[in-house]
Amino acid sequence: MKMATHARKTRTWMLAASLVAAAGGFAAWAQLNRGPALWQIEVIEEYPHDPSAFTQGLAISGGRLYESTGRYGASSIRRLDIATGQVERISALNGRLFGEGLTILGDRAYQLTWRSGLGIVYDVETFDVAETFRYDGEGWGLTHDGTHLIVSDGSSALRFLDPASYEQVRRITVRDEDREVTRLNELEYIRGEVWANIWYEDRIARISPADGAILGWIDLSELYPSWRRGSEEDVLNGIAFDAAAERLFVTGKNWPKLYEIEVVD
Repeated sequence: MKMATHARKTRTWMLAASLVAAAGGFAAWAQLNRGPALWQIEVIEEYPHDPSAFTQGLAISGGRLYESTGRYGASSIRRLDIATGQVERISALNGRLFGEGLTILGDRAYQLTWRSGLGIVYDVETFDVAETFRYDGEGWGLTHDGTHLIVSDGSSALRFLDPASYEQVRRITVRDEDREVTRLNELEYIRGEVWANIWYEDRIARISPADGAILGWIDLSELYPSWRRGSEEDVLNGIAFDAAAERLFVTGKNWPKLYEIEVVD
């Protein structure tokens, strides 16, 4: 009887040990294969935003907010007062142009257009057109890393352009592990990463500019839920980072609010 009891105890201990080992192995596997981190946000403040602005690009320079709006016949570049949402300066685009991404490098503001293959360069203070340039494919998002303009075209590609010649210097493909990430929209360069809105998704991709790897995702699904929006086109789109003041802002197309947020683990 003692031998049988001992045998049962031995089998029970071995089973328990096996389960513990398996659990440990699974935990280790999960740690190695969990993919990019998921980040949440906290809202610091809400500010008024023109609900008729079809936001395509957002940028901050000198503590002031700049916005590119889209749609044929309604596209513009504008400077806004952050606290009130009031338009301080605006320049309308030709009615045949559809405004897209926007970035500010030095004393110039660069704006893309959707299907015209035309980029417009403005004096950042006066909005006088300094020059125009051409590029291949569609224009979606635009930012810069201090050296190059970074352009998205709705695919999984990010192109790096020389801001003087507008020639492509290099190109990366954005991937979440083995899967290409497409519909890269509005862009912002933040602390050595490219952040991108994904068209029709309430999340932001954090991208390595070195190789296009997804470093993490930021969940904004609870910020301005889809059921509160007037149309399925009123998507999250617009990221602006004030590096000097360490302030981060987001909004969307036809959203009534501009949100100052903080990203948390």
